[in-house]
Amino acid sequence: MMAYRFSESHPMHPARLELTARLCTELGLFARENLALVAPPVATDAELALVHDPDYIAAVHAVSADPSASNLKRGLGTEDNPVYAGIHEASARLAGGSLIAADAIVAEKALHVVNFGGGMHHAARGKASGFCIYNDAALAIQRLLDGGVERVLYIDVDAHHGDGTQNIFWNEPRVMTISMHESGMSLFPGTGYANEVGGPDALGTAVNLAVPARTPDAAWLRAFHAVVPQLATAFAPEAIVSQHGCDGHVDDELSNLCLSVDAQRQNALDISDLADRLCGGRWIATGGGGYNITGVVPRTWSHLVAIASGTPVPLRTAVPEPWREYVAQRYGISAPALMGDGAELWWRSWEVGYDPADPVDRTIMATRKEVFPYYGLDPWFD
Repeated sequence: MMAYRFSESHPMHPARLELTARLCTELGLFARENLALVAPPVATDAELALVHDPDYIAAVHAVSADPSASNLKRGLGTEDNPVYAGIHEASARLAGGSLIAADAIVAEKALHVVNFGGGMHHAARGKASGFCIYNDAALAIQRLLDGGVERVLYIDVDAHHGDGTQNIFWNEPRVMTISMHESGMSLFPGTGYANEVGGPDALGTAVNLAVPARTPDAAWLRAFHAVVPQLATAFAPEAIVSQHGCDGHVDDELSNLCLSVDAQRQNALDISDLADRLCGGRWIATGGGGYNITGVVPRTWSHLVAIASGTPVPLRTAVPEPWREYVAQRYGISAPALMGDGAELWWRSWEVGYDPADPVDRTIMATRKEVFPYYGLDPWFD
């Protein structure tokens, strides 16, 4: 999976995966009896064609074989998505990880599967975008549908709008995509507004919570709980696929949100609870964005692995000293001492009331007004 490497200076550097796996190992997560590590295969062209245009797959093959030939029409060779030898195989391996996650759910071999190397949510049917070549989350969703799952809920909490996944299932009533992200007014890709609600055959299945820049933990969690559980319950999914980009952290330089590891951990707990309550536990969790590779990404995704495997790591847990020493030696950075940031996570429940002077509340209400009526829900009181 480390082969997904645009360049040594590109923000989407695979060191984030290596550091996460190393921290999971040091925390003893990979040694848990109920957790199995499975090598991700390279997805075949036929598998990729479940959600991607064959001509696009062929274009990725072409630049993979000859990286001197870019294809800007397909988003290949741009500043965000530079091409390199082997880019097809590397990208298809990330996709393969999410495909076998879906296979494990369908075959009832696992209830929870994590692919923190996945979450490539900007990739469209026929174009690369935003560091993403193949949309593994969409592939997992389609595989679940093809395996007999009747309704899939996709929850995306990356700081950036999950535009690729939303657009692939824009007119698919069996899939609800919920993206909670920083507003496109201030962040790439500039989409994901409340009035984006799905195609004519699937109205109300695209849901967007576009919170303003500088949104902190409490407001972010309030937004999630004011929209997601209500719609998830009404939609009644049989499986959940979630994207846990952690670039909304206050120390991440590619977004303007002000979140903590603590809030992102709590959000993973909330999504796990939704899966248990609505789907019999069936849950696929992917990674996504996250560019503070020593202070944020490994802790956040290690929490995700711990939660998925049934025993969360307490926030006051010490970060293992061998891992901190490795980071200091390899990167010259003093890594955090604890698995949490010491944040205060109290958030105001929606039931307390709507505050029209609060920009996050206005975001929440915009989304509720657009989508809730499709499910017979009251935007003000449900």
